[in-house]
Parts: sequence; C-alpha cells; structure tokens
Amino acid sequence: MTSFNPLIANDSVHHGQDYSRAHAESLDEQDSLKHLRREFIIPTKQDLKSRTLAKSSSGSDQKCEPCIYFCGNSLGLQPRRTAERISSHLSAWATKGVTGHFTAHDDCVLPEFLTIDDVAAEKMAPLVGALKSEVAVMETLTANLHLLMASFYRPTKNKYKIILEGKAFPSDHYAVESQIRHNNFDPMDAMILIEPTDPKYPIISTSHILSTIDEHADSTALILLPGIQYYTGQYLDMKKITAHAHTHGLIIGWDLAHAVGNVDVQLHEWGVDFAAWCNYKYVNSGPGAVAGLFVHEKHGKVDKAAIGYNEGGFRPRLSGWWGGDKATKFEMGNRFIPLPGAAGFQLGNPSVLAVTALLASLEIFDLTSMSAIRAKSVALTKYLEDLLQEPSSANAEKDDTKPFKIITPSSPSERGAQLSVQLNPGLLEGVLKLLEDAGAVVDERKPDVIRVAPAPVYNTFSEVWDFVRIFRDACQKAQTEQIDGVKNVSAFQGQDEKGWSMVK
Repeated sequence: MTSFNPLIANDSVHHGQDYSRAHAESLDEQDSLKHLRREFIIPTKQDLKSRTLAKSSSGSDQKCEPCIYFCGNSLGLQPRRTAERISSHLSAWATKGVTGHFTAHDDCVLPEFLTIDDVAAEKMAPLVGALKSEVAVMETLTANLHLLMASFYRPTKNKYKIILEGKAFPSDHYAVESQIRHNNFDPMDAMILIEPTDPKYPIISTSHILSTIDEHADSTALILLPGIQYYTGQYLDMKKITAHAHTHGLIIGWDLAHAVGNVDVQLHEWGVDFAAWCNYKYVNSGPGAVAGLFVHEKHGKVDKAAIGYNEGGFRPRLSGWWGGDKATKFEMGNRFIPLPGAAGFQLGNPSVLAVTALLASLEIFDLTSMSAIRAKSVALTKYLEDLLQEPSSANAEKDDTKPFKIITPSSPSERGAQLSVQLNPGLLEGVLKLLEDAGAVVDERKPDVIRVAPAPVYNTFSEVWDFVRIFRDACQKAQTEQIDGVKNVSAFQGQDEKGWSMVK
C-alpha cells in the first residue's frame, strides 16, 4: 500500500469544496490577523531535534523550515518581545535595586515593580470579559483554586457537596477533594461527579449538567467546572450553566485553563462568581507562568466601616499583605483591610520577572481583540476538521476506513481551537513518532488521543493543510507497520524520548 497523496492532490475540488493548498494560501492572504505571526518565535524543525541551544550556522533549507506547532493548548510559543521586556526588567533591577519598586524609566515601557501586577491585571481583563477590578494576576492555577475555594466553599451540615466534572483535570480533582477533607467531610459523599451518559462519546451535554444541578441543589455548596474540557476540547455553555446555578442560589466557579486567550468569555456579564486560569497556554507567557483569577464585583466589595466588628466588612478569605489596602500597606499594622475587588485576594508580592513575561504577551493581545481572535479560530479549526473528515478518495461519498475519529463537538459554539482525535488502538506511538520526524508538534493523551490545537495568533491555514497531509500519511504508515523499515509498530510502544508522558 502506498502513502496518501497530499490530501487528494494539490488542485482537488470536489463535494463543492476546494481542498487544494493554493486555497489554503488564499485563506492566509485574506487573514486579517496574519501580521501577528511575526510577533512569535516559531521553532524550526532543526531546533526541535538539536541537542544544543546554540543555533547551527549550517543546515539544509528543509531543516531550517519552521515546524508546525499545534500545541498551544499545552504551551504557547514565545513572543519575540518577551526577551526584550525581561532584559529591560533585569536592567532596572541591576541599576536601581530596591528603588526600582518606585521608579519608572523614560526608555522602558514597563511600569515600576510596585504596580506592575496592577497593569497586567488591567490588560488581562479584556481577555476574560471582566472589569479591571475583578482580575488579579497572581500565584498558579491550583493555588488560586484553593484560595478561591477557601472563600467560596462555605459548607454547612446540610449543604456541603461540590459538583464537578468526573474527568476533571487531576489537579482540580485533588484540590476539590482536599478542600472537602479540610472541612471534615467525606469526598465519597461530598463530591458529585458529572460523567458522560455514553462512555463511547465523552461529551457532557448541557442538559445533563443542568439536571445534575437540579438533583443535588439542596445539598450542594459549590459548583466547579471547566470552561473547556482539557481532554475532549468541549466548550461548556458557561452562560447558561451559570444562570441555572444561580436560580438555585448556588455559587459557581470556572477553571479557564483551556479557555483564556482561546474563546471570548464574558465573566462579568454572565455573572460568574469566580474563575481561575493559567497563562502559559494560549496566553503564551512561558512555562509555569504567573496565573490569574477573577472575582465578580459583587463578591469583592469592602466596607471599611464594618471591619473589626461582627459584620466583617468583606468576604472571608485567606489573607496576605499584598492584598491589603495600599493606603495603609506600609504602615505595617496588624488589622487587615483588603483592597476592593480581586486584588484583595492576593497574598504575597508577585514575581516581577514572571509578570514581565505575561505583559510581553498581553501587549500582542492589545493589537487585536478576543472577538477577532475567536473568529479566526473558528475558521481555522473548522478548516482542520473539514480536511480531516474529507474522504481519501475524491469519488467516495463516505469514507468509513479512516483509522481515527474526532471526539470534539463539531459545532463551533461547543469547542475552542482544539480538536481531539482518537486513533484506532495501537496507532498512537507510531503516529506520534512520524509526526515528530516531520516537524509537527501536537500532544497526546493516553491511550489513543492526540490533541491538535492551531492557535489563531500564530498558526496558518497552510500549516493546517500541511499537517493533515502529514497526519494522514502517518496514519497509513502506522497501519501498515512500515516505520523507518521497522516491520512491527509495537517496537515503538512505550518509546518516549522526550519524556512527554511525564509532563502531560
């Protein structure tokens, strides 16, 4: 059996669609966001395989080609301006020392150390549809979930349960379970897990979520759900689910790890109580980047006159110095008066180095809007889906022979940039190896899913076309057990040269 042709030949037009690469190139020409790609460093195929960080002065043109990087759902690419901004911060620290907390510079766009997190929060707010007072840049995602649950999970004898998704990202599950134990309840009783109704179709319908809320409302203290489910890429109906939770008087929070910078959420308008997210995926702020949280303005009010009396004056929380009122912060008093809004949930001063990397990326988001990013993302992922679903023969009305299926919802309103592709059993290792050899970067979820996420700020339609050609060819080669002359694809089982299985 021979390899697939490049997606049914270069000039193919059938079933009313143009599937040629020339068409992909024309889509790139029409792309109003194409200039943003220049803002990022795209690793080359040679970069991916090199054992050194130093750039080689020699190499074939093929090796110097940019890779196809469809892994922004795991770690976004580095903005070109990140190194410049970090260098500026290091220079400010080197030349000013502690006075850098209060000194701005005429030749540097960065604010002084003391206010840099405020500036970042203000720039972050449009990405999540929030008022600037509702956002804080701080900590990490799981730490922020703990801080938020410490404030919003207020269990009683009769209302103590937390509703969450059954296949939640493990860290979310751990956090919820530990909060329940910390409050002396039994997770076996207090965790309500929403599972798909059909185990062969891992999507959770909105109606199923709403009915679960109805069933357990009388005993529930909190709901925590993902904006986008990390495994399937499903985008939950946050607006409808939030409104439904509120009809029962329930607090609802959202993990936006895979949603921020990806879909156009409107946290303030939808009345979301709280949310948390990381900034190293679609926000492109670097591995382990400083995270963010949202607290709706109704929960962030501070009544200074009531502080110190029985009324409390503000929502209970785990408190820290950096969340204190700036007017009295340096008086070093022991009476905590929080800042209004999300800033009052901060603990210690954030890493200025980490916030600087975040600001570098947010500058790029300032060049466009989330609605424009979302519009391109819908088109880009739909194009990916169309090419993957296209029959391998131009004369085929239906192709049932593909060794994969897409488990992400087909409706653009129910997904973000990511498509999760489930391979037939035994193909994952071989397909990944061939994609890697071709310079295509995706990630995996064992035992048989690859997640493909073209990021609209730096990926192109031509890359999508090239990826599908490479992917379908890899599927065929893996099926026929002809990988680099090795006759048994099982030779690749467990092979993981980069150790990705440890970090994914």
